[in-house]
Order: sequence, then structure tokens, then C-alpha cells
Amino acid sequence: MTAAGDPLSAMTRPSLPPARGKLIEGAALAPYTWFRVGGPADVLFLPEDETDLAGFLAALDPAIPVTALGVGSNLIVRDGGIPGVVIRLMGRAWGEVMKTGELELTAGAGALDLAVAKAAAKHGMTGLEFLSGIPGSLGGATRTNAGCYGRELKDVLVRLEGVTRSGERCVFGEGHAPVQFSYRHSDLPENFIVTRLVLRGTGTSEAAEIAAGIEALQARRAETQPIREKTSGSTFANPDPPGTPDQRSAWKLIDAAGCRGLQVGGAQVSPMHCNFLINTGEATAADLEALGELVRARVLETSGVSLRWEVRRIGRIQTV
Repeated sequence: MTAAGDPLSAMTRPSLPPARGKLIEGAALAPYTWFRVGGPADVLFLPEDETDLAGFLAALDPAIPVTALGVGSNLIVRDGGIPGVVIRLMGRAWGEVMKTGELELTAGAGALDLAVAKAAAKHGMTGLEFLSGIPGSLGGATRTNAGCYGRELKDVLVRLEGVTRSGERCVFGEGHAPVQFSYRHSDLPENFIVTRLVLRGTGTSEAAEIAAGIEALQARRAETQPIREKTSGSTFANPDPPGTPDQRSAWKLIDAAGCRGLQVGGAQVSPMHCNFLINTGEATAADLEALGELVRARVLETSGVSLRWEVRRIGRIQTV
């Protein structure tokens, strides 16, 4: 099997800048995604901290592509793998969450959304409970303006910090350059890697009361979504933004198109919630992507709606 598009043959360890974090050639990426599929990275970089990341990017050959991963909760890595350098922010430096104001938390981009919600609860801070329903990390949630239960990340974001492909540190948000958010979209530069965010709650309450609310949301999610399967977040964005009169839901359109339980290879439309694809055990990335496109085609045929992928699909397509 070969990949469509050759890997960067010139990219060997000596051609990469030094780093304090780990540089792993040919690293398997499937274990880093919730679908557990996909080919390897040419090089996986696990930076030690923001200084390590910025220095590495500043010294890296501009011709080498760079891809940033969160925790892979909303991602299909194609079977041919990802060219260039894949960056994943993991470890204590990237997952720290601190209270930095009366109603403010500062969190690393690698912090899980659920962990941020629980940290806010611990400090008696309300307004961030909805994050507990978003699978994945805070950095990934920022890129897509993720949301649930009627709220989106933009509703609580004060500002964010990050690093550009050239290694320059930038700040967006309050007191700095603005970020434009819309439904499941932000206008952050494509090669900008979010490293830290400041979030603001709406008020205060008893920590135990907030924690109980989060537990209730988690229980509700477990009853309605296949969270114990090899899956991701919602596969497709709803056709209409929240608040639209007679708002159409992607799952209802998929169900009406007769796609509940539909399979391609080892990939299946979840019988529990048909806006989720699942890896039944032996799926390839190609299976999942083909199933998603089949669902889109059937929904378009039955309803006239062209569903938009919410799950990112990246990397090389594998060919025989």
C-alpha cells in the first residue's frame, strides 16, 4: 500500500530543529484519535511548553507542513498518514487550569473541556457547565466554536493566546485583535496554534450544586450519545444556526433518509444517535469517510440539504 502524495523524503531527524520536547518519526496517530484509525505522522512533535513550541516553529523549514492536533475527538486521520510535522499539546504544561479572576479561568489548550467545567465548579463559578458536554480539548473547541446545550465557546471566551507557523506569539480577544465566530466556525488563521485561553463565567454558586448539574449533563449525554464506542463528536453541523425558526437538526435529516445503522466496511451510523459515526472494530479511515459521504448523498437526495462535515478529515488518502 502506498500513500497518494509522497512524504517529505528529505525530512530526516538532522533536518529538524532541536527541541526540548519529543520528536518521533513515523509515529502512529490512530491511538491519538477517538476513532482509533489513520496512518502515521512523518514526525510527531510533543513540545515541552510554549517557548519550546515557538522556538521550534521559528527554526523549522517553512516548506515543511505543520498540523496541530487536539485530543483527536473530532477528527479522521486518513489511512495514508499526515505529511510533515504533527504537533500535539499534551502533558501538565498544556492541561493546567487556574482561577485568575473573580469569574475567570485561564486554561492550557490541551485541557479537556470536561476538566475545565469541573475546575469552574470547584471554584463555585457558573456559566461553564456546558463545556462538560463537548468532547475533546479546549484548543480544538476554539477552532470550531464548539458548543452544546444552547451555548458556544464564544459566549465565555475573553481572549486566547497562540503561536503562528513562523513561531510568532499572538493574542486575540479582549484588548487585542478580535476573533470573528459563527456557528461551528472561527476566522482564526489556518496555521495558528492556540496555546492558552481565558474564559469568563456568569456568576457564582455552591460548588456542590454546580458539580451536580455537570453530573446530570453527563448522564443525559450517556443516555443519548454512543460515548462508549470508538466515535467522535457530532459528524455534521446542523443546517441552521441555533435560534433559527424551525431549526433543522442533522440527526433528524439523517434518520429521515433511512441512514440509522447504515454500514460501510467497519464503519456504522450509530443506531443510538445517527449524527455519530462509529468504528465497530475494524474500520479504516476510508470506511468512515465513505460512510459519511454516503449519508450526505442520501440526505441531499431526500431533503435537498447538503450537510457540512463537522468532523475534520486530514492527511493522505491511501491507494493500492
